[in-house]
Amino acid sequence: MSVPTSMRALITLARRAADVQEVPIPDIDDDEILVKVGAVAQNPTDWKHIDNTGHVGTICGCDFSGHVAKVGSKVTNVVVGDHVAGFTHGGYYKDRGAFAEYTKVSGDLVWTIPEHTLTEEEAATFGCAFWTAVQALFHPSRLGMVEPPEEVQHEQWIFIYGGSSSVGMFAIQLAHLADYKVVTVASPRNWELCKSLGADVVLDYHDPHVVDKIKEVAHNNIHLALDTIAIPSSQVLTAKAFGPGPGKMIVIQAPQKDVKDFRDDITIRHTLIYTALGREFFMRQTYLASPEDRNHMAQFLKKVPGFVSAGLIKPNPVKVWKGGLDGINAGLDYMREGKNSGEKVVYRISG
Repeated sequence: MSVPTSMRALITLARRAADVQEVPIPDIDDDEILVKVGAVAQNPTDWKHIDNTGHVGTICGCDFSGHVAKVGSKVTNVVVGDHVAGFTHGGYYKDRGAFAEYTKVSGDLVWTIPEHTLTEEEAATFGCAFWTAVQALFHPSRLGMVEPPEEVQHEQWIFIYGGSSSVGMFAIQLAHLADYKVVTVASPRNWELCKSLGADVVLDYHDPHVVDKIKEVAHNNIHLALDTIAIPSSQVLTAKAFGPGPGKMIVIQAPQKDVKDFRDDITIRHTLIYTALGREFFMRQTYLASPEDRNHMAQFLKKVPGFVSAGLIKPNPVKVWKGGLDGINAGLDYMREGKNSGEKVVYRISG
């Protein structure tokens, strides 16, 4: 596959802005691949990096799918031309990021999309949110749940706050795949969506009696929970849903002090998916490289093609936003304004 010397990419600017610019095609190391990006998906972390982090000159975007254009000498799991999907730390590096015509990533941190299964737009949804759900549910130092294709051997419930969020939609499917009973909360307009993904019970988080209803349907036996929204109110509600006895709760934002003090027998941990990339980074604090997190994700990704081929994991519902790279700023504003619900905003980049 012929590779040019430059590409268009969405670049972080000063003053909380980003713009499409022409930049060099990144060089790859021996254990990396270069992907010609076909489609990308957006996440809240994308606009938050632009608005808050301010790494000027970096390539934005985390979620991508596309075709392998170049392979490092030590990569053995993919070849040029393969359709792959993955996740990268957008808004942090000048030579890697998803919102570009080409992106470079570690060869063992992508998975190959089986033929006749997913479009590039659908495959792009299996990035930040999917990885976060995998890490939160199955990593031994997070919830440590039974990992599919294995199944839990007795009835066990998990509460997922935000079942129609991108993370929530994948978490419901993954927990269901391991035969856990899932109770979640979402807006009523998204109840059928959550049920179609495997949720056993869906409730309205606005209901003043929702905690009592969660306890009732789960027989007051919630000991595992994932809060995919992780604002103060969602963390408190999640903590209140637990039954008596020890429990584990994973949040995707820093735990609130009120929640930490609520129950001393509930272990609350913040999971941050960038650790699965195995690189040191700074985000309000320094996160050291975690080979353990990286290896867990690399091993899990090997299973994903089989799950997708069998129809066991579905992509997020896709909302294709027009304009490709040039349309991303408008799509990020749509998400900033809180208009995104029960769908994944995706952009076509090439092809």
